[in-house]
Amino acid sequence: MLYHLHEMQRAFLTPFAAFTDAGSQLFSSPYSPLAYTPLSRQLAASCELMHRLGKEYHKPLWNLPFTHIDGEQVRVTEAVAQDLPFCRLLHFQRAARRADPRVLLVAPLSGHHATLLRDTVRALLPAHDVYVTDWVDARMVPAAAGPFHLNDYVRYIQDFLRHLGPDTHVISVCQPTVPVLAAISLMASTGDPARPRSMVMMGGPIDPRQSPTQVNRLATTKPYSWFEKQLIDTVPARYPGAGRRVYPGFLQHAGFVAMNPDRHLKSHYDFYLDLLRGDDGDAAAHRRFYDEYNAVLDMPAEFYLDTIRMVFQEFQLPSGTWQVDGQPVRPADIKDVALLTIEGELDDISGQGQTRAAIGLCRGIPAARKRHYMAAGCGHYGIFSGRRWRETICPKIAEFIRQA
Repeated sequence: MLYHLHEMQRAFLTPFAAFTDAGSQLFSSPYSPLAYTPLSRQLAASCELMHRLGKEYHKPLWNLPFTHIDGEQVRVTEAVAQDLPFCRLLHFQRAARRADPRVLLVAPLSGHHATLLRDTVRALLPAHDVYVTDWVDARMVPAAAGPFHLNDYVRYIQDFLRHLGPDTHVISVCQPTVPVLAAISLMASTGDPARPRSMVMMGGPIDPRQSPTQVNRLATTKPYSWFEKQLIDTVPARYPGAGRRVYPGFLQHAGFVAMNPDRHLKSHYDFYLDLLRGDDGDAAAHRRFYDEYNAVLDMPAEFYLDTIRMVFQEFQLPSGTWQVDGQPVRPADIKDVALLTIEGELDDISGQGQTRAAIGLCRGIPAARKRHYMAAGCGHYGIFSGRRWRETICPKIAEFIRQA
């Protein structure tokens, strides 16, 4: 019912968003006589702010047409390497003949689109052959495709690794650290030859009992039934996934904003002031950030509820009770995959120690092939995006991969 009410609100806001967009153009375009009236700048800024608050945000483009290798610009082409119902494996093909390490970058399925890792991919491209998991919005997956559980996520990762073959290096960011570690553990237990050469775990809830954050506390203070009753809805009829049970993206977005409402309010007010001052650089940066931040996808209900119960309430991975199709998940069975864990000093989503727990769980990996790096002054997003990511963390990962 809540999803249907949201769709009604969206239908109501669509003409409003179109009207305010037109108003912004009328009062700002140099070809419009209204742009030269006394209050034109204030009216244009107000209209654009209202437009951005009321518009619908769609999945952003990757927009990575080229990279630079050895000082030369090299063309990059997106190609679908494997297409599964809930995820596409994207390959960023570089027009350069180089034997660089092959990297599988596993993006989170946690509300935002995989394009949130655009800066991650951009920094990796010059020295790596990059593949990315591009998760599909669950409302676009027909109900006939069946459910998608956390264990299915594990199997997807294994399918991608087998498709890419041995000598692949895996980088998982945030939420996927848990299913990626499970997938590689199962492959090690069975002697699967497609297991990767190395794995990099970044800011993920391997053991949420360590330094619990607000996100962790929410999962443990509410019963499982609360999440199922309050946060799960069915996709309306106008989408291909009509009838599918999901955790709607708009509810996730509301949760994101609720974590730091004052920060978002100030950001929008600063955007308004930037428009008044004609500060196009800061205004453009605001647009880029919120075009990405406000674009959310629906998660399959089964996957979300499994994550709440198995990862954040029962701690099945660190406690050794997780089974996938009857097969126990034993990280200690991993012996020949190098491991690097990365945490942000100021991470308020995955607290300190949560990712590093993987080092203790992977007892079979020799100490010389396990490393941990604490990124000083970094919050959650700073470990895979921004200046510190580009200048410090990415070079460390590149060095680790080559040594592996």
